Amino acid sequence: MNQPDSKAEALTAPRERIAALRTVLAAQRLDGFILPLADEHLGEFIPDASKRLAWLTGFSGSAGSAIVLADKAALFIDGRYTLQAAQEIDAEAFEVRHFRKPPPTEWLTQQIASGARIGYDSRITSMRAADQLVAALKDVGAHAEPVIANPIDALWADRPALPLEPVELHPMEFSGRSADDKIAALSEELNAKKIDAAVLGQLDSVAWLFNVRGRDVANTPVVQSFAILRADGSADFLVDRRKLGPEIAAGLGNRARIRDISELAEALAEVASGGATIAIDPDRTNAWIRDRLVGGGATIKPLPDPTALPRARKNPVEIAGMRAAHVRDGRAMVQMLKWIGDTASTRRLTELDVVAELENIRANDPRHRGPSFDTIAGAGPNGAIVHYRPMLASNRALEAGSLLLLDSGAQYLDGTTDITRTVAIGQPSAEMKRHYTLVLKAHIAIATARFPKGATGGQLDPLARQHLWREGLDYDHGTGHGVGAYLGVHEGPQRIAVGDATKLEPGMIISNEPGLYLTDRYGIRTENLVLVRESAEIEDFLEFETITLAPYDRALIARDLLDARETAWLNAYHAQVRDTLSPQLSEANAAWLREATAAI
Repeated sequence: MNQPDSKAEALTAPRERIAALRTVLAAQRLDGFILPLADEHLGEFIPDASKRLAWLTGFSGSAGSAIVLADKAALFIDGRYTLQAAQEIDAEAFEVRHFRKPPPTEWLTQQIASGARIGYDSRITSMRAADQLVAALKDVGAHAEPVIANPIDALWADRPALPLEPVELHPMEFSGRSADDKIAALSEELNAKKIDAAVLGQLDSVAWLFNVRGRDVANTPVVQSFAILRADGSADFLVDRRKLGPEIAAGLGNRARIRDISELAEALAEVASGGATIAIDPDRTNAWIRDRLVGGGATIKPLPDPTALPRARKNPVEIAGMRAAHVRDGRAMVQMLKWIGDTASTRRLTELDVVAELENIRANDPRHRGPSFDTIAGAGPNGAIVHYRPMLASNRALEAGSLLLLDSGAQYLDGTTDITRTVAIGQPSAEMKRHYTLVLKAHIAIATARFPKGATGGQLDPLARQHLWREGLDYDHGTGHGVGAYLGVHEGPQRIAVGDATKLEPGMIISNEPGLYLTDRYGIRTENLVLVRESAEIEDFLEFETITLAPYDRALIARDLLDARETAWLNAYHAQVRDTLSPQLSEANAAWLREATAAI
């Protein structure tokens, strides 16, 4: 880690840091700078060394961007971070704005004069976002200028070092398919499309392709690296060689070549030479890579990441691993839910107590490798904040007559989990029970859905919302997202969301998580993971298999709101949970589970 010099030590507050940044920008004849929360790989989780936005603004949320101009600065966030931003941001330094009211680029064009030069870091900006920025500024007579080096890096003297965690092989026991096989299959697809190579920058794509895992970022087992997949059946794995043990090269197979990540620019120039046609995903590849390829003479073919669909279609080994991981995670959830009920009635519990206890329980599993995202434990009104994260400043106690929304997940060597349960603390109100049951009905509608092959997640989304719409209610997020196999807890392209056009295919794993959020009162969400599979009864139709195993809170169910079909599904699911998990539990926990899953 770099040692701070005397000048940098003085940059302890956002006002000082933003003043120093403006000095650097003025020296480079820039009228402003755009700073997203991103790294070179454009993934959901980034290493500490890339958290430039937090250093500049003090905002520690997981999504946002800032625009700094000579006379003003704005931080753009989504609604889930409104309270957090108010607590963390110096209002004298940054105006906090919703990222859609208006979008950052639109806001920027309203603030600048013709001829303005706005800097951006092309290494942490996607190809599509860079092109949109250039076009928007051109429309108002301004210019978007890619900077040679991010100016934050020169000011952030105590910036953490990049991680040097070792790369690990993900064996066939868990992957079910060799790296050689994946490379060969994808190379054939490139040939069929008359494409010479594809460049991959997303960490989950590279990890899946080469069957490697790492610990370079929080919550997702990936290693900072790039891949160049070639139509000749080979692939370059660009990674810091210091992370590699002697077993890695042998375990990668015969088609992969290891190169140091410092050779990325050279490797891009090589693959671009001779006017090669190179595929890159415009939303998942940074603009710097595109610019290097074009500079080397390549023709760019914007295409979706070629690993995305094969990665989403889990193979039989991955499916078996996901099922096994969910059995063990279900055992942990039973222990957790029982602990909440027993403990909340005898002593003061807080959201952070719940987070710590759940992590301790899951850590007893030898295949556990940490959370798949930061646990959401929202008590009372905090549960109404979608994607809330408990912190010391917001930590609430679990109070009698309230609800706790607990959304968590884990990474295991054989699978990734993501589960939400809403729990009554003490006696729930009739309104709470009604709202919970409406959400449960929405959840059951997805769990029991049967749909023709070719159907999309966008077509299924209204099946859930109909139960809330009838009551004039809704929720402002998708009904489901894809989940990886010991990879990202948010995996595309499959989703259940309004307007989504991705066809659902057997082997895809998706969350089923409708919700309801009443500001300043409480939130409700019920989430399981489901596997898309062939229908056993109707040819050319698909259905879902629920793989998450944990009881719902029967105290919150208004039984008269469930019809016979919904009641039958709920009882059958609870019986499955009981029969599968009871042999894994102590007698005390098994007894609690028998009561929690009793038929209604």
